[in-house]
Amino acid sequence: MEKTQVIIVGASHGGHQSILELLSRYGEDVEITLFESGDYVSFMSCGMELYLEDQVTDVNDVRNFRPENFPQPNVHILNNHEVTAINAEKKTVTVKSASDDQTKEFPYDKLILSSGVTPNALPVPGTDLENVYLMRGYNWATKIKTKLEDPSVKNVAVIGAGYIGIEAAEAFRKAGKEVTLLDVIDRPLGTYLDSEMTDILAKHLSDNGIKVMTNAKIEAFTGDEKVEAIKTSDQEIPADLVIQAAGVKANTEWLKGTVDLDERGWIQTNEYLQTNLPDVYAVGDATLAYSIPARKKMPIALATVARREARYVVQHLFEKIPSKPFGGVVGSSALSVFDYHFAASGLNSFTAAKAGIEIRSAYYEDTLRPKYVPEKHGNTKVSIQLFFDPMTHQILGGAVLSDYDITAQGNVLALAVQKKLTVEELAEADFFFQPGFDRQWSMLNLAAQQALGEEPFVE
Repeated sequence: MEKTQVIIVGASHGGHQSILELLSRYGEDVEITLFESGDYVSFMSCGMELYLEDQVTDVNDVRNFRPENFPQPNVHILNNHEVTAINAEKKTVTVKSASDDQTKEFPYDKLILSSGVTPNALPVPGTDLENVYLMRGYNWATKIKTKLEDPSVKNVAVIGAGYIGIEAAEAFRKAGKEVTLLDVIDRPLGTYLDSEMTDILAKHLSDNGIKVMTNAKIEAFTGDEKVEAIKTSDQEIPADLVIQAAGVKANTEWLKGTVDLDERGWIQTNEYLQTNLPDVYAVGDATLAYSIPARKKMPIALATVARREARYVVQHLFEKIPSKPFGGVVGSSALSVFDYHFAASGLNSFTAAKAGIEIRSAYYEDTLRPKYVPEKHGNTKVSIQLFFDPMTHQILGGAVLSDYDITAQGNVLALAVQKKLTVEELAEADFFFQPGFDRQWSMLNLAAQQALGEEPFVE
């Protein structure tokens, strides 16, 4: 019996999960070939801050998987192989090998695209100067690491105050560098959290010695061969090193004219994650993911999304018409900012506005434990934000923040959004109570009760 040929493009989360699912469900009945354009398989960029701060075993361990994790004879993982074209009529892909610069065609029965994204370089003069870096992937991680330990690098400018930018700024500040964090919007982490929480974090960044510049319009990087400063619309900022963490773009230029893309280059898929080409599927960061709370597709570039999409695709890979559409994702993430930890799930004011969704928000702030536990014994402040439909009270998103690690509550919020719970249901959900951990009502119960205008639970 001839095996089904499955080709996977990209060795990050979506590609890795596709192999796992194919082996789990179809075993030796499929011949799996994964192509990765880079040399390294496969660096986990979300572990970069841990590597930069010497909290990992080794840089070569910061990865999703190693090729040797799949010794099965029907699995072929080829790095330094760039897929340059899909030949849909012949059902082949054209692949260029970096080792000998040769191209070859490989046949497929099923093709899974997990081509991912590449970091944005600002469209300003000076990006080609030495010490102007991006922050993604193995090669950039190792370059950045050397600069952390370089005494000639005293002033570091980080462009982009999202997750990656915050991680870079914190790592360099902990290494003793003077750090300026710049963003074009009005507050750090403004696409992830509302102002009640970003106000807390902006002050915390400043208290830890990071200069935060918002509404920054960057016009150029200046210097003689090496970068020396960033020129904005109203000043020059000294910089021996610039880290660009200003978003990403879909790695889909090679698909133009073959696979349907939207105006920003995201791969267009239907409700079954199928592209316009027969037997060609797409998952991960290069696609728009169906958001459960927004009820539409949005850019949600998360490892958790790619893995869930890959699991779905492989489950239904051999169904002519899949038995059900992809159920969608919530979109949940977490981050530490020096002493603070937060987790966010679903929509917030920023993402809801972009999606055209009307929401109501409620902000709750109180102590983690009963009032008779003093602060010196861990009774710290917690902040919780809930976002919900103003008419149905269905929970559409939320966030938690504290200098105590309560990020696991973000998973509770994610489940509430996924299962479409209402504020009323969250207000009386049955959670444990033990004064060493929580209040008589859980913090999420109390946040929901306040959102409903109930009498405050003081003690």
